[in-house]
Amino acid sequence: MVRASSGRRNREVGIMKIRNSLKSAKARDKNCRVVRRKGRVYVINKTNPRFKARQG
Repeated sequence: MVRASSGRRNREVGIMKIRNSLKSAKARDKNCRVVRRKGRVYVINKTNPRFKARQG
């Protein structure tokens, strides 16, 4: 499902990447954390939100 972008906010933060493997996404920044929520695996980064990613 693709959601219509709200314009300015998506350009600033970036859209969440959907990846098969999150190992490379975690290695991009030292503040990246791997979190499991509702059966999905996410990479979150509070200091730089453009590094966020989801697996699956």
